[in-house]
Amino acid sequence: MDNSKKIILDLCGGTGAWSEPYRKFGYDVRLITLPDYDVETYEPPKNVYGILAAPPCTIFSLANHRVNRLNRDFKKAMICVRACLNIIWTVQENGAQLKFWALENPKGYLYNFLGKPAFYFQPWQFGETDFRATKRTAIWGYFNQPVKTVIKRNVPYIRDPRNTKSTNSNPGWQVNKEKRAITPAGFANAFFKANK
Repeated sequence: MDNSKKIILDLCGGTGAWSEPYRKFGYDVRLITLPDYDVETYEPPKNVYGILAAPPCTIFSLANHRVNRLNRDFKKAMICVRACLNIIWTVQENGAQLKFWALENPKGYLYNFLGKPAFYFQPWQFGETDFRATKRTAIWGYFNQPVKTVIKRNVPYIRDPRNTKSTNSNPGWQVNKEKRAITPAGFANAFFKANK
């Protein structure tokens, strides 16, 4: 099947891990991420097939437990979320029959702005077994839900409570936060299978 005319926008996609299965199968994947593209100024084409969006989670994430909710700059963080949503809305207003759109963020405060997510998952539910296995993630949008491939958890927790100091500091957490931000391949493949 020729998928070359099916445009997938990967907004704030970073490494492009979420859209990688689409790229492998010949879709026209456009990675709209800094420094090359900025979602705040990007003008989408009219004939988009699907949209994936992963705005930065630093302000919204509960993992950032050292910052009190009242001290978070939600107004600034929502600029990128709004830009992603504006692209989605613009594509739909232009008459594109989007097959799907999905916006992801780890469990946190974004639900206060977007409401209840359509789907939650843990990376271990799609086969992730390393330090990225536990990161509860929410997805809002219009999409077919991917089928979870692992039902019973068989991976350790990120921080063993018996070995964690009362400060909850873990140097490995900070060192690996960029890697933890990458969409797990198992989830990306399952999402692709459900939304071709």
